[in-house]
Amino acid sequence: MRKIGLRERIFFLFLTGFFLFLFTHCGGKDTKKGSEGFDLGDAEKRDKIIMSVEDSFYFNSDFEKYISVIFGDDLSDLTVISLSRFFDNFMEEKILLQAAKNKNINLTWEEKEEYLAKLSDELRFEGNKAQEEEMNTDVLFDKLLVEKYTYEFVKNIEVKEGEIKEYYKLHKRGFFQPERVRVSQILLKTEDKAIEILERVKTSTEESFRKIVREESTGLEADKGGEMGVFEMGQLPFEMEKVIFSLDEGEISSVLSSAYGFHIFRLDKRYESELISESDASSKIKVMILDQKIKQLLSMHIEELEKNMEWSFYLENLTFPYQRNDI
Repeated sequence: MRKIGLRERIFFLFLTGFFLFLFTHCGGKDTKKGSEGFDLGDAEKRDKIIMSVEDSFYFNSDFEKYISVIFGDDLSDLTVISLSRFFDNFMEEKILLQAAKNKNINLTWEEKEEYLAKLSDELRFEGNKAQEEEMNTDVLFDKLLVEKYTYEFVKNIEVKEGEIKEYYKLHKRGFFQPERVRVSQILLKTEDKAIEILERVKTSTEESFRKIVREESTGLEADKGGEMGVFEMGQLPFEMEKVIFSLDEGEISSVLSSAYGFHIFRLDKRYESELISESDASSKIKVMILDQKIKQLLSMHIEELEKNMEWSFYLENLTFPYQRNDI
């Protein structure tokens, strides 16, 4: 089976990134009760038709499976608005699914195996063994077939250099990067221990600092020598930012207490505010423009399919009070 190229990966992420994130991170409680009082698992409505597309019929039970793949079994926080928008997506997916069937587009055994293997790897990486065993393959394969169908008519979309230049010109302010700092920390459980460690690292080299972090720190980043990452103002708790942003490069802070324990920070590097150049921003701009074009083309295609297909939806049969999208 051929490898997926850059354009396909971009498209795959566009269609499934949000879905995969929620699928691998949500779940747990066994409840179908919405936050606004409705019951998504209403037994009396479970087998009522909510949509028909040509000779295919879909029921509340199908929409419940669709939502469960995204959110797991915990549906208690879903609002009428969010469910309504997910139902809009559900209907669009079923129309695209029918279009794929009409063109005799199918999934090969290899494509199904590769897709399930990818999802299983994601779930194992996140430690979600239960969800790995409970994957609803029918819903997942429907999504994959829709992706295969839509990819065929968006794969030739191009982003020209002139479009990138024009986008950068019109959105230049969005590529201004404020001052940032790369910071590391040692996290200790007690103040006495933190004071002891501070005396050891006050005049230490960076190499010695990293060694002490690995030996003494209880922070999650200890294995990385304490490296927390790069931050700008507003991304860390205010009390920490006051200390960190006041440091010079290579300087060690005094002990700072928080709900997590006792911190000793090291400012590894300071990055001054700057405007990202067009050449450095071009790859990001290309992806954004490509994303816009794909969304626009998909929207136009779905509108065309809706005009030419026989399809209906039955809002009165839904298990929640659907609200139209007036935007």
